[in-house]
Amino acid sequence: MEETRTYTISVYTENNVGLLNRISGIFVKRHINIESINVSGSEIDHVMRFIIVVRTTEKWVHNIVGQIEKQVDVIKAYYHNDEETIFLETALFKIGSHLLFDERQIQNIIKESHSQIVTVSREFFVIAKSGRREEIETLYEELRPYGIMQFVRTGRVSVSKAQMEISTLLKEFVH
Repeated sequence: MEETRTYTISVYTENNVGLLNRISGIFVKRHINIESINVSGSEIDHVMRFIIVVRTTEKWVHNIVGQIEKQVDVIKAYYHNDEETIFLETALFKIGSHLLFDERQIQNIIKESHSQIVTVSREFFVIAKSGRREEIETLYEELRPYGIMQFVRTGRVSVSKAQMEISTLLKEFVH
């Protein structure tokens, strides 16, 4: 039986309404859960990049990428395993301000986790942490006993270690 792994799917698209719904439908039909999704501009003007993280087999991810590429607005899609990408997530933690001064351990946690304080007010302060999911989960567990007022984490952002020929492909399209 084929091994289930984490894969990062990169989808280069035109920026059109309804595409996210169509792409997510491809996963729903196959009963594959999307662990995270991020959509942003890309290195190419007017081209969007979806970063979708899933846990599945290589056979399934290969089939999914093929289905995604059949969508009209999709220019090109790629998939990579974790060893083939450089990736991270970012999280924000909102915590009561009194803890920053009353609990010396909070300052140690921030320093040891290589986090940053991004804002401080009378009522709360906000810590930002970028890194791998495990690092963010560890920080969450360390801060939880002190009371986290709010927590949010981004989806994965990633770049492949190998060159993706999307820019060359688009230049050929234009000419």
